[in-house]
Order: sequence, then C-alpha cells, then structure tokens
Amino acid sequence: MKGDAVRGHLDGLLLAVLESGPLHGYAIIAAVQERSGGALELRTGTMYPALNRLERLGLLRSSWQSVGERRRRCYELTDAGRRTLAEERTAWDEFTRAIGAVLNPAPAPGRAT
Repeated sequence: MKGDAVRGHLDGLLLAVLESGPLHGYAIIAAVQERSGGALELRTGTMYPALNRLERLGLLRSSWQSVGERRRRCYELTDAGRRTLAEERTAWDEFTRAIGAVLNPAPAPGRAT
C-alpha cells in the first residue's frame, strides 16, 4: 500500500490501537501492522511526533515504565481521546460511504446492468 495511505487517518489509527489499553511505541507499530494484515507500516519518525501531538492535545497520556533495566514510554487514551476516536469512526464511515457511492454507484432503477 502506498506510504501516504495513512495520511489524514494517522490520529484515528493511533487512537484505535490504544483503545484496548496502554501500549509502548513499538507495540503500537506492531498492532497497526497486525490489524491491517501487514498492509500498513508506521515509521517511528511519523508515529512519535503524532503521539506527542495527541498527548499535547489531551487525547493521550503517557508514563514511563521499566522493563528490566530498560525504560519505555507507554501511551493510553484519555476520556477526550475516546470521544475523539468515536468522532473519527463516524467521519470514516461517512467518508467511505461517500467514496463508495462514487466508485461503485448503485444501478439506476429500471436500467439493465
């Protein structure tokens, strides 16, 4: 899939994979890749600035967790993030219906297909 396929949808993707609970950066990348059947691959240079922006907006919160001697930042949704995710889903449904109506129009009544 084209690298710019997630442009405009990155926030929704990140919020969606964090809906089930906190994840660290590489787990977020893996979740997006797994859910998309390998079609979507996030780059760290794209994802981390987006996570930081979503945190500044109050849609995510993060905390440092230690795993052995390593520390990693974990991100989780806030209540505002859950509301925004619901809005993203509604917008996505409307968008896909509109595009689908253009790409796959229903045959006009009475016309043979």
